[in-house]
Amino acid sequence: MNKHVALITPPSVFLCDERVFVHLGILKIASVLEKTGFDIDVVDLSGVQNYAEVVSDYLSASDCSVIGLTATTPQMPAVEKLVEVIRAQRPDARIVLGGPHVTVTNVARKRELQKGIAGRAWKAFDRISRLADVLIAGDGEESVFIALTENPPKLVDADDPASDLFLTPYRLNELPFPARHLVDIHSYKYSIEGQPATSVVMQLGCPYECGFCAGRLSPSYRRVRIRSIQNVLSEVREIYERYHFTGIQFYDDELNVSPRMAEDMRAISDLKKELGVDFKLRGFIKSNLSTEEQAAALREAGFRQICVGFESGSEKILKNINKKATRDQNSRCVEIAHRHGLKVKALMSVGHPGETAETVRETRDWLIEVKPDDFDCTVITTYPGTPYYDEAVHSKDNVWVYTARNGDRLYAYDIDFVSCAQYYKGSLDAYASYVYTDFLKPDEIVKLRNWLETDVRRNLGLSFYQNAPSIRYDHSMGQLGNLPANILRSTNRPMNPISPPATS
Repeated sequence: MNKHVALITPPSVFLCDERVFVHLGILKIASVLEKTGFDIDVVDLSGVQNYAEVVSDYLSASDCSVIGLTATTPQMPAVEKLVEVIRAQRPDARIVLGGPHVTVTNVARKRELQKGIAGRAWKAFDRISRLADVLIAGDGEESVFIALTENPPKLVDADDPASDLFLTPYRLNELPFPARHLVDIHSYKYSIEGQPATSVVMQLGCPYECGFCAGRLSPSYRRVRIRSIQNVLSEVREIYERYHFTGIQFYDDELNVSPRMAEDMRAISDLKKELGVDFKLRGFIKSNLSTEEQAAALREAGFRQICVGFESGSEKILKNINKKATRDQNSRCVEIAHRHGLKVKALMSVGHPGETAETVRETRDWLIEVKPDDFDCTVITTYPGTPYYDEAVHSKDNVWVYTARNGDRLYAYDIDFVSCAQYYKGSLDAYASYVYTDFLKPDEIVKLRNWLETDVRRNLGLSFYQNAPSIRYDHSMGQLGNLPANILRSTNRPMNPISPPATS
């Protein structure tokens, strides 16, 4: 097997705009392989409409022996199409599949095995097993080297703290930064208060047990692993000096689960002063952990917006989803943020156990009361690895039933995640519900979600999201060099140098 590896980021056709934040996970894999002498091609299909044709043309001109793909659950239908192209055109190539969907499906399967059953998680895992030669669950930075050995196992399971493949905070600090130079990072368009922005991850994991959240039994997603602030500052410096971004989205699950968050924010503020840069920052926090000190430190560091998964304005629903935050704590979080000049984006959802028209109205009323600066509301999906999925019991007509502690139930239709992504959020007229409650049918949940979105935006004077058009590329010549640079970048051919930062 040669040392030429292709890493593919599948499209996310379910998103309103695919080129907002680059996928950092696969770029971490690229960076460790590049550092050890592999020739890496990164084929970035985000926002590409004719993605199967792009991969076909790439394969016709490439001698890569290994093709790695990453996938969230909603990306799996695109992955299936890409695998069909690869198998037909390059049956000799080894396909390695990793990412969140493999990880959460594997942990759900392991839970079934512990109970001595082979249920739907087992079937879902078997479904993805047939797509790839090697599956990687959990951290991929060390696991990928096992996947590249002469006779690798079918599954490389790094989702185990006892494994040498599970990254410790010390090891996280040793790893190279994501290989952002292997994608056209400036073709991703996101800004914070007018300043072009990209993303960084300071820490991994969230210890909370929300019923709708995937990976609650996965150590990779459950265990908090925090990088040193010195390491984070070095990456922020590189993002500014090499790539010229002054806006940064911190994509940690919840920044303030770290006990040293305020201290770290003050260190970022010191770096900002040293560089003479007015950073504009954005990140996620947990509402019940929010304090005045944290908000002041965030603002000083350059934060201008926080995103908070409030989920519901109903006290009953907050208890049913095991949010560990009350309506009053959520309101206080918004008040603290606004007092310190931080805008708030409220992340909301409907379709939880016990959801009624009244609880949706409570969510609508709460949003209008606290006046977030922006919000998002989606319909719940029961993903593998969520308590809603893992703890559900099979009922008639292929329906699974999750029961909350108070007896409220959530019913979910079984989904073939490899072939279906319609359940994922979209534009206002494109939502679908694969769940229902004792009080609301699936179509009623969608109608209430759409009503909430429309009514709150009108009441708060907020604009509606617009879908960004996907891109088609004419690459019919079938030559590697003809693929646009914002689709294909490689370590084994020269790239245009990145210009030095502008001086004032």
